[in-house]
Amino acid sequence: MKRAIVSLPSGCSIGERTINLHIKGLSALGAKVGIKHGYINAKTSRLKGTTIYFDIPTVTGTENVLMAAVTAKGTTILKNAACEPEVVDLCNVLNKMGGRIEGAGTKTITIHGVKKLLPTSYTIISDRIETGTFMVAAGITGGEIYIKNSNFNHCDAVVEKLREIGLKIENENGRIKVRRGKSIKCVNIKTLPYPGFPTDMQAQVMALMTIAEDSGVITETIFENRFMHVAELKRMGADIIIKGGSAIIKGVKKLSGAKVMATDLRASASLILAGLAAEGTTEISRIYHIDRGYENIEKKLSALGAKIKRVKD
Repeated sequence: MKRAIVSLPSGCSIGERTINLHIKGLSALGAKVGIKHGYINAKTSRLKGTTIYFDIPTVTGTENVLMAAVTAKGTTILKNAACEPEVVDLCNVLNKMGGRIEGAGTKTITIHGVKKLLPTSYTIISDRIETGTFMVAAGITGGEIYIKNSNFNHCDAVVEKLREIGLKIENENGRIKVRRGKSIKCVNIKTLPYPGFPTDMQAQVMALMTIAEDSGVITETIFENRFMHVAELKRMGADIIIKGGSAIIKGVKKLSGAKVMATDLRASASLILAGLAAEGTTEISRIYHIDRGYENIEKKLSALGAKIKRVKD
C-alpha cells in the first residue's frame, strides 16, 4: 500500500524494546520512516535492494527487513542476521510462495527480489520454548513425559543444560522422552542469541534450579529487566540473590505455595512450574501474560496429571 502507520511496540516489560534496527533496515531499502506521537510513519514509492548490516543479531528485525526485501527491486544482503529456527522457517515459507532467499540460518542472508508472492499451504515449526517448558515441567515434578511433533535439534542448548542439571532426555522415534534422574543440580547458565541458551527459557530453568542441589548462577545478557520473577519465586521460599545481570540460586529442599503475580510471559510459566512442585496451593494472578505464548497450558498440564485450573478473579 506504499504507506503504513504503526504504534510503537510494547509487550512484556523485560527491558527496552528498541526498534532502531528495524528502522535502519527499512530506511536502507528506501522507506522514509519517522516517529510522531507514539506512532511510526513509513512510506515509500518502491523499495530497492541494498546491503544491510545489523549491529546486533535481531530476530524480528531480521524477519521484518527480509519480508520487506523479498519483493523489493534488486538484491538485498543482510549481514549479522539472526539464525533462529523461526527465521529459517519464515524464509522457507517465503520461498515456497515464490521468494528467492538464500543463506537462511546463517549470519548472511541474500534476498533476490521478486515481483510478487503466491498463495501456498505451509505447516510451521513447533514452538521450541513450549517444548523446553514442558521438559522443565517433567524435571521439576519428577515425572516422565513424551513430547510429540517437536524438533529435537532446535532445543540443543536447552537439552544440554537440562541434562547437566540431571534430566534424562532422549529422542525416540520422533518423540522426546523426558524424565528426572536420581537428583538435580544447579548449573551456571548464560543467555545468548541462538544457538546459545535462549533468554525465553531463563525463568523456567531458574524455577527448576530453586529445588536443586548446590548453587548456580544464571546470567542474563539479552534483556536488562528479566529477573522480575525472582521476587515472586522468593515468596514461595526460593533462595535467590540478584547481583547486577546475574541471579545466584541456592537450591532449597522444598517450595511452599503462595499467592504470586505474573509479571511477564515467561515469568508466568516459571511460576506455574514452581507451583507444580510446591507444597500447598499456589495462586497466580495476571495470567493474561501466559496466553501470548502458550495455548491451553492448563489443559495440557492437566492431561499430564497436574492439579491446575483457571478461575475468574
